[in-house]
Amino acid sequence: MKQILVVAATVFEIQPTLDFLNTIKKQNIHVTILITGVGIFNTGFSLGRHFANQKYDLAIQVGIAGSFRHEMSLGAVVQVVSEQYGDFGVEEADGRFTDMQEMGFITTNYFKNDFKIPSLPTAKGLTVQKVHGFQPHIDKIIQKYEVDVETMEGAAFFQACLQESIPFIALRGISNYVESRNRAAWNIPLAIQNVNNLLISQFLNF
Repeated sequence: MKQILVVAATVFEIQPTLDFLNTIKKQNIHVTILITGVGIFNTGFSLGRHFANQKYDLAIQVGIAGSFRHEMSLGAVVQVVSEQYGDFGVEEADGRFTDMQEMGFITTNYFKNDFKIPSLPTAKGLTVQKVHGFQPHIDKIIQKYEVDVETMEGAAFFQACLQESIPFIALRGISNYVESRNRAAWNIPLAIQNVNNLLISQFLNF
């Protein structure tokens, strides 16, 4: 039986899938849901503990993301195909940010997934512990890293799956734009519904 792990930071990001799984019985796959909690540490710790006891044929991360690109529509679903840590480093005296790879403390700050879903647009992800909401800082991060979306867990998921040699996919619904913070302009419900609809139709509806 095929073993699939579905990973989400919070229950509400995966609720439509939980509702779907409660209505059916799968015969040829077994789906495990792992709610890690928000952020890099919670995600890395949860996955490390989980992977120590169970191997999977496929791991799928599902959630929402902010987009640096306004050409991405709110509610659009993307496959994140690369991730890197966006605030793991030091702030220099002149205000510049130097990451740990640039300092030589880690071998890489960049994680890539070569498996791509042909029907989905792809995006490059940046994982942060503090989401951006101040335009001058946003401009600096765009200048430093060529990325499309911002999350708080993606790089930890990529790193854990790559280290354990588990095939993986990261799906994100675009809930907002990374700009001067304005929650009134976000559409979290649409992003959640669309990313769960895609997860169910393409990966779980057998």
